Amino acid sequence: MSVPVSIFVGVLGLVFGSFLNVCISRLPHHESVLLPGSHCPSCHRPVRVWDNIPVLSFLLLGGRCRDCHRAIGWRYPLVELATSMLFLLSAWTYGITLTGIATMLLCFLLLGLAAMDAETLTLPDAFTMPGIVLGLVYHAVMPASGVKERLLETGVAALWGLLFAFLLLLVRWVYFLLRQQEGLGLGDAKLMAMIAIWLSPALTAEALFLGVVAAAIFGAAWLLLHPREGMRAMLPLGTFLCAAALLVLFKGQPLLKWYLHFYR
Repeated sequence: MSVPVSIFVGVLGLVFGSFLNVCISRLPHHESVLLPGSHCPSCHRPVRVWDNIPVLSFLLLGGRCRDCHRAIGWRYPLVELATSMLFLLSAWTYGITLTGIATMLLCFLLLGLAAMDAETLTLPDAFTMPGIVLGLVYHAVMPASGVKERLLETGVAALWGLLFAFLLLLVRWVYFLLRQQEGLGLGDAKLMAMIAIWLSPALTAEALFLGVVAAAIFGAAWLLLHPREGMRAMLPLGTFLCAAALLVLFKGQPLLKWYLHFYR
């Protein structure tokens, strides 16, 4: 991919990352992502156009609002940079093709859901449900031998999505029966369905395994550092599942081969 195209994709990622920050801040609270316009979360004054340039404005302002001088969270530039990097990685891996553009879209959804779950312990339907539909649309229009093959691919993807969602729902029900309290949210099941529709069954299983292991390690470390909270601490499983899905999206096959060679 040429340098000018890479620059364009990187800048496009920054722009989408800026919009993603709006989604992360507003969707968990059921607020519109369009109105009102960008404003400071502390003083609520509108952000000037020249103060709304991804990453650059944050650096020029020293990470503070121009009006009230309250600190602006580091999440804003980090999400913008992460979106840009994921867009570039998608383009470098798959090119400016249908698959490359679809991968950028999936990265946008996964990154947003990871941040929202980490901040608010919610996985809004405004991201998971369109993600499910768009995944099915991708399978329906992706290059294939013919219409029947595309329809079959779409049906199989939907089936795997249902199966993986049911797996998490089963865990949720068993946990509730044993402890009489919620252990997993419905959002986690919808997220798992979305991931399964986009990825292959093997990569989905890999993402689920890595996400659960990472969450368990984080949970154990949290208990060691905060023993008084005990089992009352709530972990954003969706964040770990999204991170694992992003990992296997680009490195899933090499990781799977490395893991399976231990059983040869």
